[in-house]
Amino acid sequence: MSNLFVIATPIGNLEDMTYRAVRILGEVQVLACEDTRRTRVLLRHFKIPFPSSIISYRQHNEERVGKHILQLLSEGKDVALCSDSGYPGISDPGYRIITDAIEQGFSVQVIPGASAVTMALLVSGLPSSSYTFKGFPPRKQGPAKRFLEMEKNSPHTLILFESPLRVAKLLETALSVLGNRKAAVCIELTKMYEQVRRGFLHDLAGEFKEKKTRGEVTVVIAGNHPKFIAPLPNSAEHPR
Repeated sequence: MSNLFVIATPIGNLEDMTYRAVRILGEVQVLACEDTRRTRVLLRHFKIPFPSSIISYRQHNEERVGKHILQLLSEGKDVALCSDSGYPGISDPGYRIITDAIEQGFSVQVIPGASAVTMALLVSGLPSSSYTFKGFPPRKQGPAKRFLEMEKNSPHTLILFESPLRVAKLLETALSVLGNRKAAVCIELTKMYEQVRRGFLHDLAGEFKEKKTRGEVTVVIAGNHPKFIAPLPNSAEHPR
């Protein structure tokens, strides 16, 4: 039976590539990836021979290319699926083809590796026994508030991805909706300029309002528990 290999790739530091991922990438006949240029760089770095077919599988062509991948699997060809970094299907293209392959009876194997979600959770210092990952929040203020309000009473640690251009606004919105909770802003994880800022939302919102952020951002916010919530300073108002 042919296999769909879902391969996690480094989120920054290439040393996080696994031996198993390198081996599988060198054995498959077809590679489907979010950005063929970026994946070719990865193949060259690890001296992995290019497979006979490299195809682009991204958000805007998932349905069309997914049908092509299913056809290749039905022909007995093994297919590897990669996104630009981390796990395919986790805030990246991949969910649809994984589901379709399972429904059609093909073997789906996940090759584990680096993940910004679990790394940010652990480095935040916040409870890791249970958490909710919600990907990217909506860009507009109203939908973003409703997005966060769904987690207002949840005791689970909350993990979000965000654009560096909008991280200050996210912290302000989270403060207004969730209260002054402990949080961490994780920037450029595993990369040269990795940075983790920990504190309460009020302080972090003020800090990031005054600075320009660059790189990929993961935000971790404590769940609804008195231990992780502090009153606002007497003279403080929510940042606007």
